[in-house]
Amino acid sequence: MKKLIHSIILISVFAGLLVSSGCDDTNNTAELDNIIIPASGVSFRRHIQPVFDLKCNNAGCHNDADRAGGIVLTSHQNVTADFDVVFPGEPDNSRLVQSIRGMTLYPMPPLNYYPLTKNQIEGITTWVREGAKDLP
Repeated sequence: MKKLIHSIILISVFAGLLVSSGCDDTNNTAELDNIIIPASGVSFRRHIQPVFDLKCNNAGCHNDADRAGGIVLTSHQNVTADFDVVFPGEPDNSRLVQSIRGMTLYPMPPLNYYPLTKNQIEGITTWVREGAKDLP
């Protein structure tokens, strides 16, 4: 039984490394830090999508082609298509929020990659809490 548990853990860790190893984190970090998300009235288009575009989509991970972990962050429709990933109004039940907060087996962005700022993590959380809407 212990061998089975150890095997499952080892396979999970290997799968996580495999998923994150294909990501390219060569974005301009200063540009990312300049994206400030407000404390309320968060717009997917104006605040969330630019963060995803800089850190998640063009890095070879969560784009339409690579779909790392089965998650695509290229549009509002893609981001909100699965209630397991984004549960509108429930950030604590959203895998996206859990991952960016580092509360999962595979925190995002992966280790050794430039992290999201505290403001961006709080902003994405607020966006989910406010219903994950696509405000203009």
